[in-house]
Amino acid sequence: MKNLLLFFSLLSFNVFSQDLSVEKIWKKYEYIAKGVEDFKSMADGNFYTKTNEEGSIFKHSILNSEDKGICILEGKTLLYNGVKIDYDDFEFNKDESKILFKTSIKSIYRRSYTAVYYLYDLKTKVLQILDDTHSPQTLAEYSPDGNSVSYIAGNDLFVKYLPTGKITKLTTDGKRNKIINGTTDWVYEEEFSITKAYCWSPDSKYIAFLKFDEKEVKEFNLTYFNDLYPENYKYKYPKAGEDNSKVTAHIVSVKKPSIKNIDLGEYEYIPRLSWSGSQNKLILQTLNRHQNQLKYHLVDLTGKSLVIKVIYEENSKSYVEIDDNLLILKDGNSILRTSEMDGYNHIYRLDFNGNSTQITKGKWDVIEMLGIDESSNIIYFSSAMNAAISKTIHSVSLDGKNVTLISPKDGYNDASFTTGMNYFVLSHSNANTPPEISLNKNDGSFIRSLEDNSDLKKKLAGMNLCKKEFLSFNVNGFDLNATMMKPTDFDPNKKYPVYMTVYGGPGHNEVTDAWDGQDYMYHQLLTQKGYIVVCVDPRGTMYRGAEFKKSTYLQLGKLETEDVIATGKALQALPYVDPNRIGIMGWSYGGFMATLAITKGADVFKMAIAVAPVTNWRFYDNIYTERFMRTPKENEDGYDKNSPINFVDQLKGKFLLIHGVTDDNVHFQNSMSLINALVKADKQFDFFAYPNKNHGIYGGNTRNHLFKMMLDYVEENL
Repeated sequence: MKNLLLFFSLLSFNVFSQDLSVEKIWKKYEYIAKGVEDFKSMADGNFYTKTNEEGSIFKHSILNSEDKGICILEGKTLLYNGVKIDYDDFEFNKDESKILFKTSIKSIYRRSYTAVYYLYDLKTKVLQILDDTHSPQTLAEYSPDGNSVSYIAGNDLFVKYLPTGKITKLTTDGKRNKIINGTTDWVYEEEFSITKAYCWSPDSKYIAFLKFDEKEVKEFNLTYFNDLYPENYKYKYPKAGEDNSKVTAHIVSVKKPSIKNIDLGEYEYIPRLSWSGSQNKLILQTLNRHQNQLKYHLVDLTGKSLVIKVIYEENSKSYVEIDDNLLILKDGNSILRTSEMDGYNHIYRLDFNGNSTQITKGKWDVIEMLGIDESSNIIYFSSAMNAAISKTIHSVSLDGKNVTLISPKDGYNDASFTTGMNYFVLSHSNANTPPEISLNKNDGSFIRSLEDNSDLKKKLAGMNLCKKEFLSFNVNGFDLNATMMKPTDFDPNKKYPVYMTVYGGPGHNEVTDAWDGQDYMYHQLLTQKGYIVVCVDPRGTMYRGAEFKKSTYLQLGKLETEDVIATGKALQALPYVDPNRIGIMGWSYGGFMATLAITKGADVFKMAIAVAPVTNWRFYDNIYTERFMRTPKENEDGYDKNSPINFVDQLKGKFLLIHGVTDDNVHFQNSMSLINALVKADKQFDFFAYPNKNHGIYGGNTRNHLFKMMLDYVEENL
């Protein structure tokens, strides 16, 4: 009887364990992996801080695992006018005697935000608001000497001098949709991944900043349906071939504000600026409109006047990548940068006389420079050295010798080093395992676990989940990386429908040996419904060298679509695939790909779902689009021959189009234009719009609703 009860108990558990649903994934969020987001390294590199639920801040030893922590600040004492403040984030000043608290964060676009800041002095125990007159603010930070705090409010740059509390407005011409000082316009934020466009000089006497004159940039209108009358929101959005903001660089002295202009000659963009670590030398990067000519400018303030010169120039037949791989060495005369000059992304040392020396070499790509320990002349970096699907952590001597692997496990590894580069926090996952986060020495040796996600792992182990497998499809002369997920009761003698998921955009990989979170669980749900789930990275994706990545130059969508359709045909040839039941889904660039697949590949794909797709590159922003396509005037065929709008007459299968009405990134205009073309061609399709939702289509019950709708559509039509 006991064994029989155990049998029924196990049977009941197994049935319950398979009860995976969209609601559990996207509404109850039952499969979210935990992180250690409140880990902050302290200045000596041997301690770190963590917070508790009450907002208290504790100092912990890195090496002493028994350390219970020393309370630096009790959260209950953070009172302003008798009311406790609840903060979202905090930062110390350089000597850790003061704390800057960030509260009431409100998102603007993908990276930009407003906030209300508070200052706390650990010595005097005084909490004060940063500026209650010019509120809210953004991008506040302490000066290197800790005596001032800089910030942006109303598109102008301010400084508060802490000993006296005096607030100085360093710029005075800031105005919405006209002039921006110290932060960036929409397109810089989206495509250069930069919002902070100012920085302090090492001696705290100057601030270098960018000014955006966006008066000539055309406005785009978003409509929000909230009240009796819809609200119109206008912002500057430069589409392909249209006028950009006129961006200029300046230096302002802080004590007696006077602004000096930096003459950089001819350029279109200033994507990066940074001071040297110890001297008043400023590095600025400029790009031309085609983004194939990158210049490094050195601005020297160590003398009585500005000395400006170009110290290096890199040119490309296609485009030069802009990233954050820039480290200025303490010698004050050289930097570390990455470049694809030899066909792969590698680290180079560049001195201020323009001499460039390659440090890493090989047929693999450096992903990110993580820092340098200048006491030992060792650089730390991540790479795709093993394969394009993986990410590993390495060290290398400044002379290029002794390349050493310091991440012990295969899969995907992310590292964040503490101050001084002696330790790092390692986050490791693979395609079927949630992240494990640990503290490690800089040689990779394990110190202790910070989060192993054991509860989530146990939960997943009790479910009837399949394994994501890696494979490749040899199509169009290339072995394309791919993943496949099969139903757990897979029978090779049966034929299964296939659900393909794709992104395919330049410089982005979907096929990675990394935990894919909610999407992984949704794909598990599809396999439990009897579908095979496949993902492929076509030509144009990352970490296979510059030639593979840049092969789609001037013709976005052409080669990628050829590869996706060829992969669909390869799937049709597999004995366990139903050749008449192949569908595809994509979001953003993936939506562009899915729409091209169901039109150009109408004989292969039975169904497609396109979420927030680009449908004509003329509608998208100029920095991204022109990087890969140049302007519409220069490349009409490239724009027209790969726009799905021009191929709607080939549509045969079921097509679901979804878009957020207030998408500030890929405008709703894209779907409206596609709908016009579909109607003109007398093609039936399905469509759903989410009012007041941006490119991410989230908030409240939205994601749950979206994925339920997509699941129903797949089950009904594939």
